[in-house]
Order: sequence, then structure tokens, then C-alpha cells
Amino acid sequence: MALEDVPTATSSTDRLGLLLARHGAIANVRIRDALGANGLTHRQGVALMNLASAGRMSQQALLETLEVDPSVLVVILNDLERDGLVERRRDPADRRRHIVEITPAGRKAQSVVEDAIAAVERDLFADLDDEQVAQLRLLLSRVRTSINDPACTEA
Repeated sequence: MALEDVPTATSSTDRLGLLLARHGAIANVRIRDALGANGLTHRQGVALMNLASAGRMSQQALLETLEVDPSVLVVILNDLERDGLVERRRDPADRRRHIVEITPAGRKAQSVVEDAIAAVERDLFADLDDEQVAQLRLLLSRVRTSINDPACTEA
């Protein structure tokens, strides 16, 4: 589709912000449902994905990566630890720090998370080719939003 073929905003259904909000809301519900079917919340899934790629990290580093309030991270980690998906222990080099590490069960859960998200994405982006998906990712990375926005809360 050429740029001149893209409709301009003439009604509320054409407004880019509203269109993005609708698609985002649908994607959000589908991902939450997919993760929920596997017994995980969105934030738990993201925490497992980060721990799987990092291996182990300090609780503070995970806090900074997830960009959540410390009390929120404690709840996430308590639940993941209760389910045997992560382990927290004191850092032997600095007893004030906690090290968080994904367990073998956590790696299996993280694989399920990745598969669930991939299935949602395949469905959402079925009409886009790889180049268009890459272009969409690039464009969305330039939209001025922040994970620290008050609108970014766990429902």
C-alpha cells in the first residue's frame, strides 16, 4: 500500500491514537489471556523472559529492567518463587543484595510464555510480511510513550 493510499483521519474511527488504542487493547487482552491460561500474569511472564536471557541478576537490576515499583517486584518474585520458577538468595559478596535466578522449572515456564506470545503475534500480524513487521516495530519504538506512564498498570 502506497502512502497516498493510507486514509487520513476524517472520523473517530480513523484517528491514529484511537486506532492504536483499539489494537493495543486487543493485543493486551489476547496476551494476558494466553499467559493466564498458563497460570501467569503479564508481569510474571516478562520477568521470566528477562531472567531467562540474563541468567541471574540482582533484584535491583531486575527492578530497573522491569521498571516497576519495588513493592510490585516483591509480589511478582514472591509468586514466582512460591511456584518454584525463580530463586532468590543473598549475594555472598554483598549480603544486602539479593540475586534472582530462574530455575529449570522457570525456564520451562518461560518457554511456554514465549510460545504463547508468539502464537498471539502470529495471529495479530498474519496479514503483514516480515519487512512490514520490522517496520511496525521500528515505528512503534519511536512513539513517545513510557513504561513509567501512570497508564501502565497491571490490571
